[in-house]
Amino acid sequence: MSISVMTVRHLAVVGFSAALLSGCVEESAGNASSGGIPSVAEQACLRDVTGVTNNADVVLLGSTFSQAGTEVIVGVGPQRARWSCIGYSDGTTAGITSLTNEGTL
Repeated sequence: MSISVMTVRHLAVVGFSAALLSGCVEESAGNASSGGIPSVAEQACLRDVTGVTNNADVVLLGSTFSQAGTEVIVGVGPQRARWSCIGYSDGTTAGITSLTNEGTL
């Protein structure tokens, strides 16, 4: 009889812990860094950095979402030179800048 009481207590603790941990998961829809399809803002930055650099070898290195605009970091070329871009949900971009040491270019 004491085994079943311990089992019930154990299951209660496990269930409670699982419920608490489920609140720690944050979904990030549209963020390519989480394995999904790049968002409109990320795609716009990839497109426009390709145009500015005249190099189609671009990859999404990361992004930080904000209501004001998404900061997108793009890697360009085989060495993945870092570029920054602000992308917007309407597909426009601004502030495309190289993050590399341009004194060595």
